[in-house]
Amino acid sequence: MMIDEQHIASAFDRDLEAIQAQIMKMGGLVEAAIRNGAQSLDTRDEELAEEVRKADKSIDNLEEMINEEAARVIALRAPTARDLRLILSVIKISANLERIGDYAKNMAKRTGVLAQMAPVDDSSAALRRMAREVEHMLKDALDAYVQRDAELAMDVIARDKEVDQMYNALFREFLTFMMEDPRNITACMHLHFIAKNIERMGDHVTSIAEQVVYLVTGEHPEDPRPKADETSVVAKGQR
Repeated sequence: MMIDEQHIASAFDRDLEAIQAQIMKMGGLVEAAIRNGAQSLDTRDEELAEEVRKADKSIDNLEEMINEEAARVIALRAPTARDLRLILSVIKISANLERIGDYAKNMAKRTGVLAQMAPVDDSSAALRRMAREVEHMLKDALDAYVQRDAELAMDVIARDKEVDQMYNALFREFLTFMMEDPRNITACMHLHFIAKNIERMGDHVTSIAEQVVYLVTGEHPEDPRPKADETSVVAKGQR
């Protein structure tokens, strides 16, 4: 009986290692999508933007593979409560990665449109800096997952406030540009949409980090997520 249990445990470990390898591969593709999407916007590189759009299919395929493999492991290995938590965290992390990939694809989609318009100050460079911060957060969140480092994950959660503040600053800038010159309205609307997408990427990275904290400690972070998106408060006040 003991030998059978050891065999099941080792088989589960192998399955889990394979799934986690897919998660890290997916994470690498998403990091590249964020980086390349922002670069294509900043440099008006429509070919690079097209690469980002095409690469999103690989991200989607990996999420599907991870979900199928996770379901198979649950069905065949009958994992314990702790191991089941680990499998479910993988499913949630892959879902967040897929959404971040979608936002990066959306950013790349607008590159071609904006390339035909006059630049609005240095907004593209500012968006690239914002995206770079989210990319670094994602790298740290994935490192925290691999290392089971709850402290690093909590640091990622705290840094989402910086992304929100960058978004708020850009939102105000875009409003100013539109009021100063109506010819900026169309471009600024596209740029604001991109900024909001990047802000949402940060939210999904934060969700990954929160999942790591739960995985390591068995509890969700006690403090509420620090949100600094002032524009949502304004929108609620106008309802």
